[in-house]
Amino acid sequence: MSNFSVPTREQVSENNQAIFDNLQKAVGFVPNIYAAMAHSKNALGSYLQFSGSETSLTKKEKEVVDLAVSQLNGCRYCQSAHTAIGKMNGFTDEQILELRKGNASWDNKTSVLAQTARSIADKRGQVSESEVEAFYAVGYTKENLVDLIVAIGIITVTNLFHNVTNVAIDFPVAPEL
Repeated sequence: MSNFSVPTREQVSENNQAIFDNLQKAVGFVPNIYAAMAHSKNALGSYLQFSGSETSLTKKEKEVVDLAVSQLNGCRYCQSAHTAIGKMNGFTDEQILELRKGNASWDNKTSVLAQTARSIADKRGQVSESEVEAFYAVGYTKENLVDLIVAIGIITVTNLFHNVTNVAIDFPVAPEL
């Protein structure tokens, strides 16, 4: 159990109250991880701006990254949230479990994306030239590589935040691997 509280709308700054209102309209609730970030007057808005920025990766590709990296980083909250979001983006339960392991047996390009994301995160960017070449060989570009690294950074921030605060998971809890 976490001792890091999840503030209510009334307990956060005025700018965070507006963000809570927008999240409520967009998603139907304020996820606990975002609400907990609102302990800071600035962090939630900065995080959402960064995480919501344009990217060359599709929504499905971003979910591949989020699932693979969240598993590597041991973030149960993000494993759970991105299992739900992955399903909304068309992945099956079996595919999601495989992506969390850093693989996609049904599609080579997706598999390479999951493997590359996991490797970059695991090796803190110290990947081999052959790993990068394999990423390009399946059709990804330098722009995609840049956006992949940014996506890894975004999910890593969320993973670290939850691993430190352990706020309550407010999504169906993903199965353990």
